Amino acid sequence: MKELCLWTACLCLPLMAATAHSQDIARDASLPRIILVHGAFADASGWRQLIPMLEDAGYFVTAVQNPLTSLADDIATTKRVIDAQTALGPVVVVAHSYGGAVITGAAANNTNVKALVYVNAFAPDAGEVLGELLHSKGSTPLDSALVPDSAGFLYIDRVKFHEVFCADVSKREARIMAATQRPVSSAVFSQKLDQAAWRNIPSWYVLGRKDQALPAPLQRFMAERMRATIVEVDTSHVTFISQPKTVLRAIQDAVAATKR
Repeated sequence: MKELCLWTACLCLPLMAATAHSQDIARDASLPRIILVHGAFADASGWRQLIPMLEDAGYFVTAVQNPLTSLADDIATTKRVIDAQTALGPVVVVAHSYGGAVITGAAANNTNVKALVYVNAFAPDAGEVLGELLHSKGSTPLDSALVPDSAGFLYIDRVKFHEVFCADVSKREARIMAATQRPVSSAVFSQKLDQAAWRNIPSWYVLGRKDQALPAPLQRFMAERMRATIVEVDTSHVTFISQPKTVLRAIQDAVAATKR
């Protein structure tokens, strides 16, 4: 009998843990689902600070893992996630850096996407080539920091990573980010979109004034062009890591506006 009770207790432990976890991140059904899209040289784990904040506020959160093999591949991957979530209700899509180009394509024509939030992000128009857009306001410090591999994928030189990519995080954090960076295909910078979701979906833009990877003047141009609600902060390229509460407030503002 003791063995049976012990076996039963062990069997119930995973269920109890799962139930407790579900209660910890209980979703507020009145809120839209949040989809997070990472940029180049990173993966979905980069949102690790923001995800708990959003879940604590009652949001159901999904962070997309894109392959970074081509703009079309990343759009297709993100679109599958968006379509799966919008089938369950409205969503707000958030993107960082190159991920902004991805959501601009992936969210197009989806009426359940209620807002787009760009964080230090590309916001191209239909027909624009990303590389040309990046340099439309001149060269960037990132240019001299990129290192290609034998297959044409790009990394950021680890010696320059902290300064160029994430100057306002700790050296320890920057070393981890540099060591775990995911390369992006150089082909993405010669590719373009057929349509731009921001032309039909309300947008917000978190602009990093001290960004060395995506210059502030270019960010401002893109944000103003799409008539986004703009939040400017003195941050590097990774505002969502160095000031996650600022990004959280921008998302919550976007959510509030969709309910009016």
